[in-house]
Amino acid sequence: MQKKTNWTATFLIAFGTLFILFPLYMTVSIALKTPEEMAESLFALPTGFHLSNFTKAIELTNFFQAFKNSTVITIATVLFTLLTNSMVAYAVARNRREKFFKGVYYYFISALFIPFPIIMLPIMQLTTALRMNNPSGLIVLYIVYGLAFNIFVYVGYIKSIPKELEEAAIVDGASIWGTFWRIIFPLLGPINATVGILTCLWAWNDFMLPLIILGKPEMATLPLVQFVFQGQFSTDFNLAFASYLMALSPMVILYLIAQKWVINGVTQGAVK
Repeated sequence: MQKKTNWTATFLIAFGTLFILFPLYMTVSIALKTPEEMAESLFALPTGFHLSNFTKAIELTNFFQAFKNSTVITIATVLFTLLTNSMVAYAVARNRREKFFKGVYYYFISALFIPFPIIMLPIMQLTTALRMNNPSGLIVLYIVYGLAFNIFVYVGYIKSIPKELEEAAIVDGASIWGTFWRIIFPLLGPINATVGILTCLWAWNDFMLPLIILGKPEMATLPLVQFVFQGQFSTDFNLAFASYLMALSPMVILYLIAQKWVINGVTQGAVK
C-alpha cells in the first residue's frame, strides 16, 4: 500500500528549514556585497565576491588575536568542565540516597532558574576584587556556571551504569579514584561528547560574561570585537556581517559534525 503524504508535517518542515536558512543566506549575501549593492537591494544576490570585506574586517577587529583568545578560553573551559563536573556528578549520583548529596543535587539544579542579570553586578564586583577579571577567571566562571545543567544530564546518565562494574573493580583492589577514571569515565563517552559540544558552543558564543569580566581590549573574545563596526550614526553592515560569518563558521561546522552526539546524549541523560 502506498503511504499518504503528511502535507502538514511537510509544510512545517519546509517552513522551519526556510526559517533557519534565511538568516544564514542574509549573512553570507551581505558579507559579500558592497554598500552600494546593499542600498540597491538588500535581499538580492551579490553581483560579485567582494572578499576585501573579510580582509578589512580582520584588520579592524584584530581578528586573529580575538580568535586566539576565544580558542584558548573555549578549549580550557571544555577540558576542565569534563574533568571536574563529571567527578561531582559521579559523587552525587552514587550517593543520592544520603540527605547531604540529595540536597547538593537540588542545590545545583536550582541554579538553572536564576536569571543571569540578577547576579551580574555582584559577579563583576567580586571578580574585580579577587583580580579574576582575566581569561583565567572567565574560565573558572564558565566551569562553575555549567555545573547546573551538566549535573542534571550527568547524573541521569550515570544512574544507567550498573553498580556491579564498580563493585567488581573494588573487589579487584581498585580505589574509588581508580574506579572512576578506569571504569566510569570511559563509559561516559556519549554524555561527555554532549557536554563538551554544548560547553564549546556556549563559551565560544557568549557575550555577556566576557563583557563584564575581561578588563583589557587585548583580552577580548570574538563576540566582543564585533562592536568595532558600530559607529555613533552608522554601521558598516557588510564588514560586520563578514566578521560575523568568520566568527560563527567554526561552531557551525562543529555542530553539524557532532549534532547526533548532542541529541543522543541529552536524551539519554534526561530519560535514564
